[in-house]
Amino acid sequence: MEFIDVMRYFGALLLVLALVGGAGLVARRFGVPGVTRAIGDKRLAVVETLMVGPRQRLFILRRDDVEHLVLSGPDGATVIETGIAAKPKTDASP
Repeated sequence: MEFIDVMRYFGALLLVLALVGGAGLVARRFGVPGVTRAIGDKRLAVVETLMVGPRQRLFILRRDDVEHLVLSGPDGATVIETGIAAKPKTDASP
């Protein structure tokens, strides 16, 4: 194999990598689902979970500044309590 063939293979590899990277940047720029950046201030969060049975779990979900208690199991999810005022966030700094 000659030197020019090796250079042609490496050039083709660099071109393909550049095209894949460019496609990733375009997908991120135009908001393709699953590729977009995570936003800094999220509105929805799982505050706490508790296993209450082998297949049942309690969740406290926070949406904006309101918390909801949800029971999840193999049959689906049920809202137990809604409209709970969220505790203020405290920093755990010493």
